[in-house]
Amino acid sequence: MTLALSTTLPTDFADAVQRTRKALSDQGFGVLTEIDVTATMHAKLGAEMEDYLILGACNPPLAHAALAVDRQIGLLLPCNVVVRADSSRPGTVIVEAMNPELMVQVAGDPALREVADAATAKLRAAIAALTVA
Repeated sequence: MTLALSTTLPTDFADAVQRTRKALSDQGFGVLTEIDVTATMHAKLGAEMEDYLILGACNPPLAHAALAVDRQIGLLLPCNVVVRADSSRPGTVIVEAMNPELMVQVAGDPALREVADAATAKLRAAIAALTVA
């Protein structure tokens, strides 16, 4: 099993972020949190790095279903989606979503399988939509 569902886009960072937000929204995900890792590392450590943004995406019906199975699953919610400039290939951006199958493996509860499968399908569709936009 892979850690992430991902794609690489030949575009600039701002466009990739905008397209990712739309693709997530089209699949019923809202963005609850946003962490500008680049700005945080610079402000806290003086470290320089490529554009790197973590979007905390949530699909309320799926989150509700997962929490109904195991309240501790909130430790793995929301689904993190990373948008980051590919430092090895200028002009390209990588978009990665956490593989929801990890939720089943970490929790060890087979009752989460249905929720993870639905989340995986929606995140795969969002990632796929980015490559045709």
